[in-house]
Formats: sequence, C-alpha cells, structure tokens
Amino acid sequence: MARKALPILKHLLQSAETPLPSLHARSVTYMPRPGDGAPRPVTLIPGDGIGPLVTGAVEQVMEAMHAPLYFERYDVHGDMKKIPQVVLDSIKKNKVCIKGGLMTPVGGGVSSLNVQLRKELDLYASLVNCFNLPGLPTRHENVDIVVIRENTEGEYAGLEHEVVPGVVESLKVITKFCSERIAKYAFEYAYLNNRKKVTAVHKANIMKLADGLFLESCREVATKYPGIKYNEIIVDNCCMQLVSKPEQFDVMVTPNLYGNLVANTAAGIAGGTGVMPGGNVGADTAVFEQGASAGNVGHMKLVEQKKANPVALLLSSAMMLRHLQFPSFADRLETAVKRVISGGKYRTKDLGGESTTQEVVDAVIAALD
Repeated sequence: MARKALPILKHLLQSAETPLPSLHARSVTYMPRPGDGAPRPVTLIPGDGIGPLVTGAVEQVMEAMHAPLYFERYDVHGDMKKIPQVVLDSIKKNKVCIKGGLMTPVGGGVSSLNVQLRKELDLYASLVNCFNLPGLPTRHENVDIVVIRENTEGEYAGLEHEVVPGVVESLKVITKFCSERIAKYAFEYAYLNNRKKVTAVHKANIMKLADGLFLESCREVATKYPGIKYNEIIVDNCCMQLVSKPEQFDVMVTPNLYGNLVANTAAGIAGGTGVMPGGNVGADTAVFEQGASAGNVGHMKLVEQKKANPVALLLSSAMMLRHLQFPSFADRLETAVKRVISGGKYRTKDLGGESTTQEVVDAVIAALD
C-alpha cells in the first residue's frame, strides 16, 4: 500500500511546486446589455495652444487600444464670440465630449467659451482628481483628493457691469437649487466610490448670506448620508491646510471660484497640472478635459517644441471610458500611464524630463497590456 502511495505523493508534491494560474487575473466588472460594446461617437474639440498636441495623443492611444469609440472633430478657438451651434448639437447628440483647453483673452469684455459651454449644457459639476502617481516625487505622500466644484453660478457667472466710469459691479449669485444639487453630487460620488469624508469649503464668516446658503444646503444633504463624515473649512484656512497637510482631505465640495483655486492648488501639491484628470458633468452630458489648467494652455514654447504633457488628458480619457461603461479599456489605459510615469524614462519637462509629447505617447502605447 505504501509503494502504491509513493507515485501519488510525488505527483502531489510536483503539483504544489507548480504555481496555479491566478483566479483573479480578470474581474467581471459588470454584465453588459446587448449592444453596450457598439462603438460610441464622441465629440472632440482640439482647442488652442497645447490642445491639439494632447488631444492628438488621446486619439493615438484610443486607436492603439481599439477602443469602441470614434471622434467627431470640431475646431473651436477661444477668440470666437460663442460656441458654434453645430458643436453644441454634436455634444447634445453624443452626450460625451473630450476637449483641449480654450484660451480666454484677459480683459476686453470677451467671455470665456469654457464657461459658455458649461452654461449651455448645464454641466453643473466639475470634478478634478488630484493624487500621487507612483514614481513621481512630490513634497507630500498619500494625497488623493477629489475636488467637486459648482460650475454654473457664483463669481464665474460673469454678471458684471460698469455702474459709472471707474466703478464696476460684479454680482455673486448663489441659489438653494444649485447648492443642493452640487452637494448631492458630492455625497453621491463619495458614497459610490467608497470615500469616507466630504469637506465643504466656504467663506460664510464674511459672506454670511451667499456662502451661508451654500453651507446650509451642504449640511442638509449631509444628514441623508450618515455613513460619510462631513466637515467644513473656511477657504483661506483650506489653502493653508492643503499645502501643509493635504492627506487630511478626501472629497471637497466648493462654490465656483473657490473650487478653481483649490483644484489648482491640490494639483500642484500632487504632481502638477500636467497629470491631473478632470471632467464636467450634467444630467445629460459630460465634457472631459485636463483637470487643472493654471495657464499652460497657451504656453507657446511647449507647442513649438512639441513637449506638452499628455498625461492629464490621457487620464481624463480613461475617466471618459469608464463613464461610457468601458471599464476594462479605462483600466488598461490608466495602468499603462502609471507604468510610464513610474519607469521614469519618458517624462516631459514639467515632470523633470526632456521627452516630447510623442515620445510619451509611444511609451504609453508600448506599455498597454
């Protein structure tokens, strides 16, 4: 009996030495409905300055991945008086858009096309994800902040007029409806993405009625999400805390102007505006773009040298793929970008390297699974 058992024992030992195939190599993220994998049309706006470089990077990577989408391209520039109707119609039809930055002339009474687009499509929530990328050295570690900004009112509404020569009145409008809507979006985002805390950023100690209304709305919505911690911070203290201890923040919900300042500050802390993804969403449509701009759209030297950083828009396009319910493509793209960044060989100047946009794109394509 012992002799008969020896071959069996030997076989079992050999099997133990041979590693079993991973049972978790791929996960089932969702069960698609018939037709979910059909190619989706996406409106593409290359934009100004570095915009065509970084949107071109997205096009190349999507083609290399054979992502199930195709682009409808429209040329829009920041010096136009308004967004062409054909572009708005395309976005409303496709419900998804990816865009490069549009330059806004400073002064002169020319309104921002970026703001126009948000108003026309009621893209009430701006989302910027600021996080540490493995291999990219920064002053602070464990940073993973999501800044959710009300996108349609406040100082960015652009309600200004000259009362008399030399006196300009600029109106800040805050409404209960918009404040509740953005608060609900922030808490819903936190709930669905397993986030633990929402921080409301305000200046209600001075603007007691306007920011007070925003804060009151956030407090009311917070009571409906008992599993999520809620706290509040005055915007000037928020900026100080961001640069000294950013890891304390999780999801931040802000009025319009504060959100722009906070998002760019958080982006600078976590690695720079060139690597932070973002998007603007409404009830029906979503527009994805670089999360924080900080004026690099019109950096003509980057355009001439073709050394714009495509990482932010590539990660924004991964957010877009997830929004379109193509999560496996989003995972592949994010993983490839992180591999290139952690490798350290291909980085643009803002990340301490000398690579061109195309060299980064080629490296990302080579890193795709």
